[in-house]
Parts: sequence; C-alpha cells; structure tokens
Amino acid sequence: MSFFHKHKNSKSLDDDSLVRQCQHGDPEAMSCLIAKYQDRIYNSILKICSNRDDAAELTQDTFVKVIESIGSFRGQSSFYTWLFRVAVNLTLNHCRRRLKFSPMSLDATHDKQETDTQRLSQVIADSGKNDPVRLAQQKELARVVSDAIGKLQDDYRVILILRDIEQMSYAEIAEVLDIEYGTVKSRLSRARNALRERLEAVLT
Repeated sequence: MSFFHKHKNSKSLDDDSLVRQCQHGDPEAMSCLIAKYQDRIYNSILKICSNRDDAAELTQDTFVKVIESIGSFRGQSSFYTWLFRVAVNLTLNHCRRRLKFSPMSLDATHDKQETDTQRLSQVIADSGKNDPVRLAQQKELARVVSDAIGKLQDDYRVILILRDIEQMSYAEIAEVLDIEYGTVKSRLSRARNALRERLEAVLT
C-alpha cells in the first residue's frame, strides 16, 4: 500500500537525522520518513480495524498528524514508537466510534499479512517448527487465529499485534500504549489467554 511518493534512499537514512531535518523545514526528509513506515503502519492498522478503506484513511490521518506535530517531537522516545502511538490512538478511537469489529479476512489481504498471522498462531499454539502435522495445519490455523483476533476486545487485539506481529519490546509497547511496563506483561498474558480460549472453543 502506497499513499505517498517514495524516496529511493529512505530505508537507509537514520530516523533521528530525518526528524531533525523535518523540524528545520525539509519536506524531502518527511517524505523519506513516510516512505519508510507507511506500509508497516497501514498493515498494523488494517489488523486492528479489519477494513481496507478505513485503514487507508487512518494511515493518511496518522501521517498528517505527524506532519503537524513533528515540531513538538522532543525525542524522549524513538520516532518509530511515537509514530505507532499516533497510529494506534487514532485507530482505537475510530474503532470505538464504530462500536463493532469485523473479523479479518486473509483472503482479502496480501501474503505478508498471512505470514504475520501464521507467526502469531505459532506463538499461541506453541507449535514446533519441525512438526510436519503442525506445519500442514498452519495455513488453516492462521485463518482461525485471524478470525479469533478480530473478535477480541480492542486492548487485547492491539497488544497481540504489537508484540507478536510487530515484535516490539515490552518497553516500546509501554511507550506506544502509554501504560506501565508491568501492565504490558499482564495485559499480554490476558490477551494470549483470551485468544487461546477462543481457539480452544473453535478447534475442540
């Protein structure tokens, strides 16, 4: 998913340097930051809200807000975690306004999303990589997991995505969600238990 012009060297540039250039009015530096993170932000938002059109709009809203607020960014956290915090807050507010969530369809998404959900299903099911039966079941399990994630409460769904798909550290998640480090661990545990219960109900 691409919303903005991509700078060919954006992936090799340092975020801190780009942010400083943005704060000095360099539009090319902001273009580089957008190009570097837009697909990742879009994919994460889509996993939370389960709607392509909404995810596209929320991704654009995220970067508009970042452009408007970059001058006040003081580097107390990394740009990456600050960006995700903006995206998550906008998405959760949007989802709460809608008051309902639809299960995510892997048929309607691209290969990267299926790979991400398969990775999460391995974490939840604790399957062995060398077990041929588990591997054979993995694709269907990914679909079941995807459906179950879509039915979780928003706080649980978000923390699973940030930890088990985005692979953020507990400290990064605490910054993104503005919660205590210990709360991250306890909420993640509850989220995995809730997902595991849903999967057991479906698979047994």
